[in-house]
Amino acid sequence: MRIKFLDAYESFYFIGIGGVSMSGLAKYLLSLGKKVCGCDAVSNEYTEELRSCGAEIFIGEPSDSVAEYDLIVYTDAINDSDVRLTEARKLSKNIVSRGQLLYEISRDFKKVIAVSGCHGKTTCCAMLAHIFSAAGKKFAAHIGGKDLTFTNFYYCGNDFLITEACEYKKNFLLLKPNISVVLNSEPDHLECYGSEEELKRSYIQFADCADISVSLYCDLPTGGITFGFDKSADFYAKNIRSGGGVFSFTVFESGGELGTVNLNVYGKHNVLNALAATAVARSAGIPFEFIRDGLSSFSGVERRFENIGSVNGAECIADYAHHPAELRATIRTAKKMTEGKVFVVFQPHTYSRTKNLFKQFVKVLAPLNNLFIYKTFAAREYFDDSGSALTLSQSLKKSKYGDSSNDIADFISKAQSGDIVLFLGAGDIYGIAKEVLKNQFSHK
Repeated sequence: MRIKFLDAYESFYFIGIGGVSMSGLAKYLLSLGKKVCGCDAVSNEYTEELRSCGAEIFIGEPSDSVAEYDLIVYTDAINDSDVRLTEARKLSKNIVSRGQLLYEISRDFKKVIAVSGCHGKTTCCAMLAHIFSAAGKKFAAHIGGKDLTFTNFYYCGNDFLITEACEYKKNFLLLKPNISVVLNSEPDHLECYGSEEELKRSYIQFADCADISVSLYCDLPTGGITFGFDKSADFYAKNIRSGGGVFSFTVFESGGELGTVNLNVYGKHNVLNALAATAVARSAGIPFEFIRDGLSSFSGVERRFENIGSVNGAECIADYAHHPAELRATIRTAKKMTEGKVFVVFQPHTYSRTKNLFKQFVKVLAPLNNLFIYKTFAAREYFDDSGSALTLSQSLKKSKYGDSSNDIADFISKAQSGDIVLFLGAGDIYGIAKEVLKNQFSHK
């Protein structure tokens, strides 16, 4: 039976509809036959996809009104003084944040699986989508990236909702999941929490609100099901083998062998993501054979170690890594894949993150011999020199700094066959990299 909240509204206006999470929620409402409209600063594949599904989309400077819409939805990435948000308040419109709408939509499902953590959320959610699909479950997957099979939203029934639980501004505490997942708890978004201790307390609170909690062994004292490389974990991996950067391993549950998993995505960190997905699936009653088949069918997510082209025979990889731990894991994976050089183009994401984790960024990036720092993607923030990309570059003696696509092209032009070029960051570096490769190297 449809919940009362969604029944109360027939038309929805999304401020910042082009975001991967926002567009996924908009897709769900369109599937219910709701009228959906939205705006964003620039057009992208998600706005175009929504337009093709029947949503009305406005791009650029405000030229429309929110007056005719029942519920206004905004993303935390927009400024509080946004023109349409201001208009909605003046008109006394019903207004909710993205996180609040996600909670209301989650109540439309019998079971909710929410995946949190500083990194790995998108991959784990996508892995779960493949597992639940292999098992023939009726589910929806709200993914914070573009799975190469399911994109950012997939819907085939209301038994389960698989969704990312974003920790920014404590959004994940709005959810009331049946199964909560904490992949890791490294310091991030400290501008919202004030301290790492408060961040950890929030993760524990998130885990405690669920019927079943799954967390990395020895990371947080959640008291639920654990996963990891240690045999003391409830779910652990043995016989880990690597071939060409992808891994296979044997899964154990409570000390008993379940079977072997063969992954088709790069990086040892994905063994942990797969173990987390296995723990969740087993908690949902899914036999291991479907878990094995689902994980082997998962071929990756856009911007998660994605091959986007080549330069002078060197493979070019794009990855969403924007936290020091993510950078370390991605660079480590690349180094294991080649005996050649690894060229890194990194775009810092927000001034506050760079400032708060400055020493960690320097520690990870300082050993690199071929490093290019691209101008900061500010997102919701104003300029802060102490957390700028230039300041970071000046602290890395072997790095180069640039703020144009030509600067990037000059840097990567030195790569040769057998090398790997990494484009790292959560901002617009992905699109810039693809344009550079298309416009300046595709003809060579």
